[in-house]
Amino acid sequence: MSNVYKPGDNVRWNSEAGIIHGTVVKVHTRDVEFCGRHRHCSQDEPQYEVKSSKTGHLAMHKETALERD
Repeated sequence: MSNVYKPGDNVRWNSEAGIIHGTVVKVHTRDVEFCGRHRHCSQDEPQYEVKSSKTGHLAMHKETALERD
């Protein structure tokens, strides 16, 4: 299965602070520890490490939480 987003893609996502704009940093297709939490990732359901353009903070989201920007 082909991932929808790849590193370098500009995306946006919704957060408590509103719409956040950023860039995909890495695509995770295996389980990973991220910010002290275990994240379940697979080829069929990857999670995307994204970096906020405004703050530089890193987050990890499923494909369904992201939109192309």
